[in-house]
Amino acid sequence: QVQLVESGGGLAQAGGSLRLSCAASSSTFSRYAMGWFRQAPGKEREFVAAIDWRGRYISYGESVKGRFTISRDSSKDTIYLQMNSLKPEDTAVYYCAGRIGNTYDSWGQGTQVTVSS
Repeated sequence: QVQLVESGGGLAQAGGSLRLSCAASSSTFSRYAMGWFRQAPGKEREFVAAIDWRGRYISYGESVKGRFTISRDSSKDTIYLQMNSLKPEDTAVYYCAGRIGNTYDSWGQGTQVTVSS
């Protein structure tokens, strides 16, 4: 497993932008596929975006397509989530996660994103 630490959350206005970062502590980070998930109060965890270990294959949840961009910088052992055109419904705790196999088995502690209308 790899230790993950998210940062960059905070308060934004609707229509604004935020960039989340997720720093990994393992030298094997480059082997991990990474993802972003979010969970709003009273709701189930939702898939946001994922990127494979080489950065070639990327996928997004339907609710964020065209607004969010996932990327990775393996030289810094970090992934990013650029969030544009934010909506109040994007308010949630955002988690990054990593996997080598089929299951995400490394999770960060989460960072709060709040979007005001």
